[in-house]
Amino acid sequence: MRSWKVAVVLAVVSLLLAFALAAAQEPVRDFTQLNTRLKPGDKVWVTDAQGREIKGRIVALGTDVLTLDAGGSKTFSAGDVRLVMERRHDSLASGALIGLGVGGLGTGLACLASMEEPDRGWCLPIAVVYGGIGAAIGLGIDAMIPGKNLVAYRAPGAPSTASARLSIAPLITPRAKGLAVAFSF
Repeated sequence: MRSWKVAVVLAVVSLLLAFALAAAQEPVRDFTQLNTRLKPGDKVWVTDAQGREIKGRIVALGTDVLTLDAGGSKTFSAGDVRLVMERRHDSLASGALIGLGVGGLGTGLACLASMEEPDRGWCLPIAVVYGGIGAAIGLGIDAMIPGKNLVAYRAPGAPSTASARLSIAPLITPRAKGLAVAFSF
């Protein structure tokens, strides 16, 4: 009985650690490596040495120069760039699959659990209908989420504005013992 509780706690902690590692992906610190993250045509936000932010599409990307189309061509040398951010879009398939799982699988299992043996033949059509509705809702919700702004390049010495933190503390009360887990970013 106690071992499954430990397994659940360990699974939750490892899941939180996996999210922390994914959130902690570092930007490139060498301008010559920027072409490993970005390519011509990508939409980016460039913060220059004076702190001005310019939004545009990459026209050309060299080892020491970045050219943007921002209502006109703007060229930045490597020394003039402090920060380059990009927006990553999520696939719409993930929202559809989550909706399909919640709508179809959840409804199908609830149907099987609540009906008697001769009436369970209705569960599959019900699960298919609610799975389709759930997939449509999940697709719609996923389409409304604009994506994430990720730092692709940060010049050496430029301050970092983002951090991720995981804290785990013992929780002991007269009625319960456990762990308090908090994740922030």
